[in-house]
Parts: sequence; C-alpha cells; structure tokens
Amino acid sequence: MFIMKGMIETEQKIIQIGSSQGVTLSKKDLARLGAKKGDMLKLKVELANGQDRHQKLLREYDAFVGKYGQTLKNLADK
Repeated sequence: MFIMKGMIETEQKIIQIGSSQGVTLSKKDLARLGAKKGDMLKLKVELANGQDRHQKLLREYDAFVGKYGQTLKNLADK
C-alpha cells in the first residue's frame, strides 16, 4: 500500500455486496485520507495482476532513469 497526504493506493478484491459487486476501503485507510461518510472520493481504478504491476514498475523505472539518470551517474562518479 502506498500512502501520501490526501491519497492512498491499495489493492482490493472485488466482493459480493448484496446483488452487486464492489470493493471496500478500510477504516484505517479512510482515516489516513481524512475521509468520512458523505465525502466524495476521486478514484482511479485499474486491474491489478502480476504482469500489469511489473510493466508499471518498468515504465516508472524508465521514467526515473530518463529524468535522473545523468544526475545519478554524476554522483556515482564523484
């Protein structure tokens, strides 16, 4: 789980809720968000599986190296 002020990132399993299906957020996560009953949430949802996470990590790594690669190389050469 990833947490920043005003944001949480978590993986949840889709569960049966009455005749619908959905996901829940824990009381602890909502408290970290500062959210309470009646608040509106902005959600970004994507299907999580091993391959998707791996590809996302590779994209983030490539973006990081693209942005900071030369700086890291300069630091390593000192």
